[in-house]
Amino acid sequence: MATIKDIAEKAGVSSSTVSRVLNFDASLSVADETKKRIFEAAEELSYRKRSTKRYVNQKFAIVHWYTEKEELNDLYYLSIRLGIEQRCKEIGIYTEVYFFDNIKAIIPAEIEGIIAVGKFSDQQVKELTAINPMVVFVDYSPNEEKYDAIVIDFEKATKKVIDFFISTRHEKIGFIGGLELLRGQKEPIEDLREKTFQSYMKEKELYEEQFVYRGSFSVDDGYRLMRQAIEDLGDDLPTAFFISSDAIAIGCLRALHEAAILIPERVSIIGINDMSVSKYMYPSLSTIKVYTEIMGATAVDTLVERLEGRKITKKVFISTKLIIRQSVRK
Repeated sequence: MATIKDIAEKAGVSSSTVSRVLNFDASLSVADETKKRIFEAAEELSYRKRSTKRYVNQKFAIVHWYTEKEELNDLYYLSIRLGIEQRCKEIGIYTEVYFFDNIKAIIPAEIEGIIAVGKFSDQQVKELTAINPMVVFVDYSPNEEKYDAIVIDFEKATKKVIDFFISTRHEKIGFIGGLELLRGQKEPIEDLREKTFQSYMKEKELYEEQFVYRGSFSVDDGYRLMRQAIEDLGDDLPTAFFISSDAIAIGCLRALHEAAILIPERVSIIGINDMSVSKYMYPSLSTIKVYTEIMGATAVDTLVERLEGRKITKKVFISTKLIIRQSVRK
């Protein structure tokens, strides 16, 4: 495991700055560019290199549905992008990163294909495929009969968390999640984590609507929502929470600390993603590990297969793993 010092050396900053950035210290004033270097260094130091066939003079466009600013608030997509870039570097493919608000800058003749990271509306899918029909989607599958996609089985991941909580004698289990909107649309995308939480908890006869909170996938909203839960529920606050992203969970931890609520003695927390910063939290964050590096690498390999002649579409599910750290009682 990379140390704070390793990350500091790679990012060119002090160890204390790394520690405060990785803990999302709200009192720290630091430029987004510095944050980006630290987050990228933390991710890259966790990657394992592999030898493989190399490609020459090929270029892929990576199109991100987030803006660069939004990416820093939800490291899930940043780590997927870094996985794509790392795999391309290994096999000699050039990459160019575009955020959706500047895809008109893509020169179609200069790229062999597109890797689209995030959620895209039907109109956006049309715009992407008009630039180049060779598109692989990561974390979204707009049409599995037409487009290759790399996704996570969030239904199974959510059930793993609930089963663990039940096995460790929790009955009051809450959920704090995020909502995502496609650009230009008002209705949020259905979140399979929340949908599965509701259905599976009802199946177990444990579901309580008042224990469910939702906002955005950010540290700030995690903090806000947990503070709201503490205020709303008082002594009825659940003894466990499934949080639909590590970014939200980090904010939840801060709110619990401020309220002097002991973790995990009073409240257990499990997030999802296993961002590189999760192990540096206090207490260290239990989480569902999403292999974002593998998601990115698989997207590259899938696009290469297409270029080499595969005609049939492919939808690849990447497995997850429950990682137990200090934020839960055992």
